[in-house]
Amino acid sequence: MKVVLLAGGFGTRISEESQSRPKPMIEIDGKPILWHIMKTYLHYGYNEFIICAGYRQEYIKNYFAHYFLQTSDITFDFRGSENHRDIHTDKSEPWEVTVVDTGLNTMTGGRIKRIASYVGNEPFMLTYGDGVSDVPIDKLLEFHKSHGKICTMTAVKPEGRFGILDLEGDKIKSFREKSRQDVGYINGGFMVLQPEIFDYIEGDGTTFEREPLERIADEGQLMAYRHNGFWQCMDTLRDKQKLEKMWAEGKAPWKVWDK
Repeated sequence: MKVVLLAGGFGTRISEESQSRPKPMIEIDGKPILWHIMKTYLHYGYNEFIICAGYRQEYIKNYFAHYFLQTSDITFDFRGSENHRDIHTDKSEPWEVTVVDTGLNTMTGGRIKRIASYVGNEPFMLTYGDGVSDVPIDKLLEFHKSHGKICTMTAVKPEGRFGILDLEGDKIKSFREKSRQDVGYINGGFMVLQPEIFDYIEGDGTTFEREPLERIADEGQLMAYRHNGFWQCMDTLRDKQKLEKMWAEGKAPWKVWDK
């Protein structure tokens, strides 16, 4: 099953980092967050990726074009008439990566529609290129197969950013930190879709989270896989710093792989 990654947006809310590169290429411990997401899928045996690129799409292509060299120990020998190289250690992952330029201003639905020919007439996985999670992909897929609907979306509860005031008139009775129990479920990405989803997307101007998902929800074809474990998007510089701190302290719940 192929994995489609949405990686074409401008990342305006983290412009401190995204002016020179796409948001999915912003790094956590020297590796793009896109790499972290792909490692999660690889852990569950999925290694065929289709990346929906757009803004600074050449950055993503260059990264994967040189990925093998970056992750291998190599001797380059220029002494003879023919340049020669010996590969000593290949540390690259067994990935097949297709990077597709889906347009600079294309909306999320349009980006998905543009890669239909690469997916083919088969189910596929889809997620955003800026969110990490410890969602069990195997159980997500098992749930999707059990109900036979068009789309399964991982539903998560994000951590609250602000404190809660309990008011009685104008008097503050108590102040407490906002917990995940104070917020409802949101779209956490990590979806499984049937190929019929392409029929619900008109073109480049279609926002996937609006017309297509709203329509299949009305038809009873959108199911939620509730995930109460870790999930975190990287929308802002604060989010990036939080993820980097977790990684540095060895407390990164999304790191489900061994090496």
